[in-house]
Amino acid sequence: MKDETSFTVRDLPKPERPRERLQRFGPEALSSQELLALIIGRGISRKSVMTISQELMTTFGSTRAIGEATIEELSKIKGIGIAKAAQLKACFELAKRQELELDLGSYQITDPQGVARAVRSHIRDKAKEHFKLILLNTRSKIIRISTISVGTLNASLVHPREVFKEALIHNASSVILAHNHPSGETEPSEEDRGITKRLRDAGKIMGIEVLDHIIITGNDYFSFKEQGLM
Repeated sequence: MKDETSFTVRDLPKPERPRERLQRFGPEALSSQELLALIIGRGISRKSVMTISQELMTTFGSTRAIGEATIEELSKIKGIGIAKAAQLKACFELAKRQELELDLGSYQITDPQGVARAVRSHIRDKAKEHFKLILLNTRSKIIRISTISVGTLNASLVHPREVFKEALIHNASSVILAHNHPSGETEPSEEDRGITKRLRDAGKIMGIEVLDHIIITGNDYFSFKEQGLM
């Protein structure tokens, strides 16, 4: 009997191989293990790509957990080096961005909860602070969500020039500021308050209203507007 660890995709009848099945039936017909195998590409000595992809599923428990794993965690699986781990991360990130792009046009911003829903998936799991700019058209629909800075917020990282350059390029009529607090604490810092005032004042000069500044955590948010700070 053939050693299970040496079983390869080529041992399958050609019509049953993942690539051929994808071509015939579309990606939705493939299992998660088969899709992972296509991304990884090939196995290593005595460990096939199908075995590696199954080990990924077993180790992490779900495709969501695989997508959230770090490159270091993924590369602990024998047969997944840094390069293949990077490929996996890139594929999951593209899928996430596609989902976000499809959803953005449907968001009409009428309240801070709507902003939090639109932005949370961008930044809720980030280990560093990400400052986002939500660009809105005249109907309060999202045109674009741009990243202005990554790192602890300060006046040098979040400059009005960068913020309003994005708004002008995309012809936004108003903007909303948003950033995450990896600590889970929603209360704004003095730096948060100072940056908000600075950008709001700059927006008045530019004729582009800064409607709100939202601080996002995993399950909560803080709205400057709701709290009467704007």
